[in-house]
Amino acid sequence: MKAIWNGVTVAESDDIVTLEGNHYFPEASLKREYTTFSNHRTSCVWKGQAHYMSLLANGDMKPDAVWFYPEPTEGAQEIKGRVAFAAGVDIVD
Repeated sequence: MKAIWNGVTVAESDDIVTLEGNHYFPEASLKREYTTFSNHRTSCVWKGQAHYMSLLANGDMKPDAVWFYPEPTEGAQEIKGRVAFAAGVDIVD
């Protein structure tokens, strides 16, 4: 699968975990040249605290478009070391 935003493939992998309708890619598949810092955080009761990154490609920025759980709860260990993408990032086969 590929994650595509603004005409750029920002992640690509066949090793996908789907949870709550979101496709989690291995963190290593994320093309870091298209990410930038975000200090945004959210909390989920059963997954833990999510950290975010923004996407920057072709001169445009999509704030907080990538999220990950650096220390997921015991019940969400399947997404440890993985990233997911906000609406507007196309996930295609």
